[in-house]
Amino acid sequence: MLIVETEPAPLRLAGKRCLVTGGSRNLGRAICLAFARAGARVAFTYLKDDEQAEITRAMLTELGAEPLVFKGSVTDAAHAKAVVDAIVAKWEGLDVLVNNAGVMQVLPIALLEEADWDTVVDTCLKGPYIFSRAVLRPMLRARKGHILNIGSVAGERIVEAPVHYAAAKAGLQGMTRALAKEVGRYGIAVNDLSAGLLSAGLGQQAPQHRRDDYNANCPLGRTGTLEETAAFATWLVSDENSFMSGARLTFDGGL
Repeated sequence: MLIVETEPAPLRLAGKRCLVTGGSRNLGRAICLAFARAGARVAFTYLKDDEQAEITRAMLTELGAEPLVFKGSVTDAAHAKAVVDAIVAKWEGLDVLVNNAGVMQVLPIALLEEADWDTVVDTCLKGPYIFSRAVLRPMLRARKGHILNIGSVAGERIVEAPVHYAAAKAGLQGMTRALAKEVGRYGIAVNDLSAGLLSAGLGQQAPQHRRDDYNANCPLGRTGTLEETAAFATWLVSDENSFMSGARLTFDGGL
C-alpha cells in the first residue's frame, strides 16, 4: 500500500483578527464559534444580556480562543471607537468586521410608532455605518480588510416582513455597494450576506404561518440553520474569497 504523507489543511481564518457585532447569541454566536474553529482571533459586542455573553465567551474559551468581549450599543459612536481602539491595541490590527447586530419587531405599519422605526433602523442600518466607519482607519492603514454585512431577503423581495426591518435591510444593501466602491482601491472588500428564514434567532419571531409558508415554497423544503450560515460567512471573509466585493449573496434555500 502506498502511503502519501500530506500536510494538514491550513485553517481558513488562521491569524485573522475578527470583530462580530451582536455576537452573544443566535447567528452572532454561531459566527464567532465558526471563526474561532477556523483559527481566527475573535472579539464580539453585545447590548445587554450578560448571561448569554458569558456563555459565548465560555464556548469560545473551550475552543482555545481568548475572546475580547464588549458591552454597548452599536448605535453609539463612542462605544464603536472604544471597541476598535481596544482591539487594535491588543492585536495590533483588525482584519474582519461582521455587522451582525439586529433587531426585528413584528408590527403592521398602522401600529408602528416612530420610536419602533428608530429602534430597528438605527440598529440594523446606522449600527453598520458606525462600526464600518470605526474599523476603516486600521484597515486603511493595512490596505486590506473585509466588512461583511448580515442582510436579509426581506430587503429585496416582497415577503411578509415588517416595513421598518425591510427598509433597513434594503438600505444595508445600498450601503454595501456604495462602500465597496469607495474603499476597494485600498484592498478592502465589502459584501452583504442576505439570509433567508433561519431555524433560530430573529426568524423565529415571524408568525408560524409565515414559517410554514417559507418551508412549503422553499425548493429545499426547510429553513436554514445558524451553523451553515456561519460556515458560509467564514468562507466569505477568508482569503479564498479574493475577488468579490459589493456583492449581495442570497442564502435562502432557493426561494
